[in-house]
Amino acid sequence: MAAAVLSRGAALGQGGPVWRWRLRAVSRYRLTHGSGGPGGNRADGVTWAYFPLDERALVRVRGPDSAPFLLGLLTNDLPLPGPANGAASSQTRAAYAHFLNVQGRTLYDVILYGLPEHADQAPTFLLECDSSVLSALQKYLVLHKIRRRVTVEPHPELRVWAVLPDTPEAAGGAVPLPEHQGTAILARDPRTTRMGWRLLTQDEGPALVPRGQLRDVWHYHRHRYQQGVPEGVRDLPPGVALPLESNLAFMNGVSFTKGCYVGQELTARTHHMGIIRKRLFPVQLSGPLPAGGITHGTTVLTESGQAAGKYRAGQGDVGLALLYLEKIKGPLHIRTTGNGWVALTISVPDWWPAATK
Repeated sequence: MAAAVLSRGAALGQGGPVWRWRLRAVSRYRLTHGSGGPGGNRADGVTWAYFPLDERALVRVRGPDSAPFLLGLLTNDLPLPGPANGAASSQTRAAYAHFLNVQGRTLYDVILYGLPEHADQAPTFLLECDSSVLSALQKYLVLHKIRRRVTVEPHPELRVWAVLPDTPEAAGGAVPLPEHQGTAILARDPRTTRMGWRLLTQDEGPALVPRGQLRDVWHYHRHRYQQGVPEGVRDLPPGVALPLESNLAFMNGVSFTKGCYVGQELTARTHHMGIIRKRLFPVQLSGPLPAGGITHGTTVLTESGQAAGKYRAGQGDVGLALLYLEKIKGPLHIRTTGNGWVALTISVPDWWPAATK
């Protein structure tokens, strides 16, 4: 049933009149400029916008046992580090994954970077995480590294940036820093091409990205909510969010063939049984919004007043909601103070598969 519902949502126009006006596809994006949007200066046919992600932090895990250590904790395989050749550094490989608790619920979402291997250095990985859980993630890793030859430490020397092209066509082949050198680390965002690139560097300022322009991080979050990409503890509450309900498989964040890891049992069983009753959807809000926005965890209601799920988080009039698949065909809304209400329109991003278990 869940697969059929999602398939109908992805194949727009096949779900009847009510479905069509409530469920729309997000197939293209443009980072506009001129009205405060996150565009940049056009040159050579490519426009870049780059955003400082100060709410993201880095943990460095290094040592002879770093790879097997992380494999036993993460939902995904590790990005294989490339060779170090001493010349202009090649693009770094990155991977997306979650750390789970023993009940199989998400603790921390991370982007992993495999650093180039040097003959005189132990394997090294950088873990990008929500800065608010930096200390908690370090403690979690230290707790599990019993007898492992691994060092876990913060890595504040590098700052995290998101780099997005102006058009989706540029996302596939264009590179924002084709010949970057030194300590800069450039990697394609492993979750979806719609999220562009990740850049880790000590540098900052107007010349950070050639043919690019610095933009406010507000626009970055608005863009990723429109694309249905959760990030950090607001979108993925620790100990609450389930990885497959959070679309981890859609975002290349889980391997069903790798070895065991903490929390694997529930994730593997859910995948093989094919029963996913709820899913995290991007939503558009319409109607008078409360001054402080919609409270996280607010119940989403059907037209008849039945609970359809919960609003998770958002930016302005866009956000994410965890919704029951069987209840998303008709109009949805959220009740606000003073007997007000806000309508929700669900989107199905075009980068999602047409059908899934």
